[in-house]
Amino acid sequence: MKQVVVLIGAGQIGMAISRRIGVGKNILLADQNEENANAAAKVLANAGYETTVATVDVSSRKEVHALAQQAASLGELTGLIHAAGVSPSQASPATILKVDLYGTALVLEEFGSVISTGGSGVVIASQSGHRLPPLSPDQNKALATTPAEDLLSLPFLQPDKLTGSLNAYQLAKRGNSLRVMAEALRWGKRGARLNTISPGIVMTPLANDELSGPRGESYRKMIVDSVAGRAATPDEVGNVAALLMGPDGGFITGSDFLMDGGVTAAYWFGDLEQPAS
Repeated sequence: MKQVVVLIGAGQIGMAISRRIGVGKNILLADQNEENANAAAKVLANAGYETTVATVDVSSRKEVHALAQQAASLGELTGLIHAAGVSPSQASPATILKVDLYGTALVLEEFGSVISTGGSGVVIASQSGHRLPPLSPDQNKALATTPAEDLLSLPFLQPDKLTGSLNAYQLAKRGNSLRVMAEALRWGKRGARLNTISPGIVMTPLANDELSGPRGESYRKMIVDSVAGRAATPDEVGNVAALLMGPDGGFITGSDFLMDGGVTAAYWFGDLEQPAS
């Protein structure tokens, strides 16, 4: 039976991961924008990969469920790469929570019901989740385990509790890593693994939006004042994902991997300031 890898979000990071783990498999490439999905599939197909294209709005349970069922119908679902999302410069707090937090919860629930034994998944979170002040144990548990349909009703996620799009993004990304930790237990019952990667600034179109947006100066300072002194490349994220999703990562599940060139270290223990919300 053909092995299937699902990529949700036809961006540079997801594509880099697909190139690393998708050889000899059918890559089901899904994006909200059909044109983006087709363009990404063409790039992969021209490089010798087998691709299938779909569209999906990750904030729609109906569409995420349909995508999961399509993936299962194509063969043995051995991999999930969830790289869809919006950034603070692209969307309102409400949209960020709906897409990045609720949408991720939907994806993990639906694909956790069809992932094959021995399969693995990776969710792209963000360094931003590591710069949010500590939440209470009850808040952590709520983000991790609240049924997806009730997530956006949590009291601390209401508009009057948020300070802006960056705060919503931090909460969403912290929620992603917590959600993955909890969902890894359910995935484990199917013999599958699940982890998050929290990248720093990776040079993609989304990062360029941030660098040219209202917080651009702060983001440029993050790069300069980080330990590495540079931004990452999508292929570097692909290297970490290949470890987590491959046999060498067989003992790793429910974990979050921060790879930000030392930005978070400089924020908590150096002189780097938080970008304005």
